[in-house]
Amino acid sequence: MREVAHLQEKVGKKNLLISYIAKMRGGERAPSRTNLADAATGAFGGLVCIFLLLGLTNYTGTPWLMASFGGSCVLVFIVWNAPLSQPRNIIGGHFISAFIGLSMYSMFGTSTLSISLAVCLTIFFMGFLGVIHPPAGANPIIIILGGYSWSYLVTPVLIGAVLIVVMGLLINNLRGTRKYPVYW
Repeated sequence: MREVAHLQEKVGKKNLLISYIAKMRGGERAPSRTNLADAATGAFGGLVCIFLLLGLTNYTGTPWLMASFGGSCVLVFIVWNAPLSQPRNIIGGHFISAFIGLSMYSMFGTSTLSISLAVCLTIFFMGFLGVIHPPAGANPIIIILGGYSWSYLVTPVLIGAVLIVVMGLLINNLRGTRKYPVYW
């Protein structure tokens, strides 16, 4: 009897492992590519945003651009109607993640702990507060490795995120088939 129970337990664990691994196969079809008009609108929106942010950087001598804004432009101009692309997610996600990155840097400096904890807290608070924006997940890493000060929270983070949203409003709504934002 014990042997049967032991075998059943082994088989159960094996089946659990097989079903767990089977999930990793995917199986769904990949979404279709974007059409030419959407790809062109996305490229134009990204060009305008990055050009403006770099122009402001060159004109003022203050950084207005950070790497994660490239990912934000992809979301705003290619998948403008997705929840992760909405203004509250872009502005809130960038702001919260930068605040957390600056806090961890000011408390722990540049360390494995500060970077890991900052990304952990960023994921938690973006999810908990409903402002998930994946490109903003890179902000704590950018901030801590760059050793930025609290002024980075305003320029480039807050003003840059707002500029991307404003450009998203102007450029996306030029097309009759788009309505941006879906919600605030």
